[in-house]
Amino acid sequence: QKIDLKGRRILLAEDVTINAEIMIMVLGMRDISVDHAANGRMAVDMYLAKEPGHYDAILMDMRMPVMDGLEATRAIRASGRADADTIPVIALTANAFDEDVQRSLQVGMNAHLSKPVEPEHLYRTLEELIWEAGQDREKTS
Repeated sequence: QKIDLKGRRILLAEDVTINAEIMIMVLGMRDISVDHAANGRMAVDMYLAKEPGHYDAILMDMRMPVMDGLEATRAIRASGRADADTIPVIALTANAFDEDVQRSLQVGMNAHLSKPVEPEHLYRTLEELIWEAGQDREKTS
């Protein structure tokens, strides 16, 4: 099942500016709007500052200063917000064989993508996870 990504809103947590710029460009090719957080703490704050359902998904770099992707995801999942359980969180990892991948699933991430991210794989992952999140929300409401 797939949904249209046009007009979707993504929160991107990425501390390396060039990586963030590339991701914003790649997402922009599908008319996805992106809010960029430079570390995990900022990502949590930006997520909590918006109303539930504002973001369709979160792309979370695993290794960031101040607060890493695992801690940030844990904080988002534990926030008690209406969308805290259903919002897709996708880990961005430099190493797919990393123990980070296992840990990312334990804290409630939905998927992980290895860097450099392959655009088609990114789009497909977002389409599937945003669609699934919509199904989950319908069940609980």
